[in-house]
Amino acid sequence: MAIALTQCSEKLGYLIVQLAKNFVVFMVMVIVCNGLHFLLKPYKQPRITSDIIVGLVMGNAPFLRDLYGQFNHTFGFIIDFGMMCYMFALGVEMDPYVLLKKPSRDVQVAYAGIFTTFIIACLTTSLIQFFPNQQHVIGYTLTLATLLSSTASPVLTRLITSLNIGKSDIGKLVITAGMYSDFICSLLLSVGYILMPLDTYCSGIEQKGQIKRAIVMNTVVLGQALFTATFAPVFMKWVDNENPEGKPMKGSHLVLSLAFMVMICASSIVYNYNPILSAFITGICFPREGRVSKWVISKINYMLTMIFFPIFFLWMGYAADIRHFHPGALETWLKLFISIIIAMVGKVAGTVVSGVILGFHWPESVAIGLLLATKGHLHIYMAIKVMGCGSNTSTGIALIIAIFFTVVHTPAVVAHIIKRAKRKVPTRRMSLQLLDRTSELRILLCLHGPDNISASINFMEISRGKSDPGLLVYVTEMIELTDQIAVTVERGEGVETTNVKDKDVMAMRDQITRSFQAYIEDDDDGVTLKRTMAVSTINNMAQDICTLAEDLMTALIILPFHRTQLKNGKLDGGNQGFRYVNRKLLKSAPCSVGILVNRGLGSLGKISKTEASLNVATLFIGGKDDREALAYTGRVAGHPGIKLTVIRFLVDTSAESSRIAAYRVSLPEKGEEIALDDECFAHFYDKHISGGKISYMERHLTNAAETFSTLKSFEGKYSLVIVGRESGLNSILTKGMNDWQQCPEMGPIGDVLSGPDFSTTVSVLVIQQHRHKGEIDGLDEEFNIM
Repeated sequence: MAIALTQCSEKLGYLIVQLAKNFVVFMVMVIVCNGLHFLLKPYKQPRITSDIIVGLVMGNAPFLRDLYGQFNHTFGFIIDFGMMCYMFALGVEMDPYVLLKKPSRDVQVAYAGIFTTFIIACLTTSLIQFFPNQQHVIGYTLTLATLLSSTASPVLTRLITSLNIGKSDIGKLVITAGMYSDFICSLLLSVGYILMPLDTYCSGIEQKGQIKRAIVMNTVVLGQALFTATFAPVFMKWVDNENPEGKPMKGSHLVLSLAFMVMICASSIVYNYNPILSAFITGICFPREGRVSKWVISKINYMLTMIFFPIFFLWMGYAADIRHFHPGALETWLKLFISIIIAMVGKVAGTVVSGVILGFHWPESVAIGLLLATKGHLHIYMAIKVMGCGSNTSTGIALIIAIFFTVVHTPAVVAHIIKRAKRKVPTRRMSLQLLDRTSELRILLCLHGPDNISASINFMEISRGKSDPGLLVYVTEMIELTDQIAVTVERGEGVETTNVKDKDVMAMRDQITRSFQAYIEDDDDGVTLKRTMAVSTINNMAQDICTLAEDLMTALIILPFHRTQLKNGKLDGGNQGFRYVNRKLLKSAPCSVGILVNRGLGSLGKISKTEASLNVATLFIGGKDDREALAYTGRVAGHPGIKLTVIRFLVDTSAESSRIAAYRVSLPEKGEEIALDDECFAHFYDKHISGGKISYMERHLTNAAETFSTLKSFEGKYSLVIVGRESGLNSILTKGMNDWQQCPEMGPIGDVLSGPDFSTTVSVLVIQQHRHKGEIDGLDEEFNIM
């Protein structure tokens, strides 16, 4: 008895040690995959490329292969279960009703790519002995042709999204066509398995009852699909109704739902149908909407990414034994290159033909074909299974390498698309700096209410510039939509046809209209006034203002600061709703944005047009926002009633401070940005300062404390200070100011100038240059190129 216990303890201890070793290998795999993916990030390679490389290396490490061999059976179980989850999630994302609809252009592109690749694959692979068992060569050829015709839509979707073209017309088409291609080919595999199961041509034995078994399997699979499509929506709807959003999901209902999914997917084993394909068919018939479905899919995707894929690629590397790869054999390289050529040429041929029919440009058609040739995890899984069906390991490794090369080129294809888009798509940068001097300046001037009238009128006055080409101002009230106001809103088709019948709103609008109309009637030289309003909830107001700015093609949006000046000169606590709107507009506005802090700008009365009566200062430290502020200053310089001073803050290079030197070293190189600053300022200096129109001052400072002291000295000297929002953002002159910021959206200098205790007489205009949507440099990510 004691001996038996000792042996049992030793065995248990041995298994625990082996399990610990496997866990360590798993963690090393995760770390190395993430590390290589990080190193390949500059080349924009998708994660699957680094996973394949690491899997092949670690899977073939001699000191690890023995460890893998002891757990090979467990490996197989984990991989099959993970692929079931993968295919179930893939099936849920598919729309089976696409087969019953009139093919859209996305579907036509997918069909064309599948058809041409399938035909080429069938004609070509039959000439090469990919599979040693010639008894079932037709079934194998059809299976390989179907796999070469398919697209790994999860890999392609993630790639297109990460490269920031997912919102463009070509990105949307590629994602949709990839999903349909994946759906059709996976469905063909699922149906084809009934006629030619894997074990039939793996064993090489002709089964006498194959026809009978195919009929039975077909009947059962069809019954399973009909049962799932009929019962699953009813069952899931009941679970969702019992567990509404916002309440914790009942554990019993969750367990019951998961058990139902597993039962349907795994029931195929009873009638010898492949459980992985069964999971795909179950996913197709399963409802996509609903709380349970979304929860399950999110958990499956998380599990696949964090746990399954590292194990999957270790298994791939172990199965792809490099020792059995035959690089000296011509047959090996033929299989490798022919697989790549079929996948790419077939897809490109199909997309070019469909592109001619649909009116696409041929370079875009070729790019779509190259992207649709992307292969992924299912293809790797099938390549490994090929090795277990009597095919030599060298063929399986060649197929895995071919799969790698269908992915590795995709970033270059996307880069080519972006390059062509930059040449073809007109980039409309709605900013003051790039505004055509012969075009009128269009401003969307926003007001919260009557308190903003005087300051807004004086802003219009100093912005009017020369009468030719002039100034077009859309005076826009920002009206928060309440239940009381909502019932009185009448919306038309145009941006200027919204009307509100609420008495308070009508009275406010009439007051604003009369004030601005009086200003225009007094002197309308070069100024055109139009009226509109943004009536919306706080959450949607920023989007409505963006829509207005886009439709009206304005170059500048002016927003009131969310804090209002009190009678004692201080600023109040502010309206947090309007602050939220301002912050959202700074992120998403389709043009440049200015935030006006009114500290007496509206109480100055009428600005003289004959003598300088208003002192205005513009600060310049550097950056695109400061350059935009300088562009606006150039327009203000044309007003005879403005005494304008430009103050440039420079780092005192004579200060022998080790701290400053260390800070400079730590900053990234800003050579290009500094060159743009110098070029912009030199042009401004030659045009305005050298002629004496504008005064110029330089302040040589060493740190943020001196910057703050200089700003405080503006009290009593200037009525308005103009500054870029990100002025001095990465400068030693503002280092540390972020520590006490109250309004970070105003930028380091703007936050100080707009502080409640800074001044009672200095108004501030903080300007931000137009930011493009998305992260594609110089190109809107919603570009159209097709």
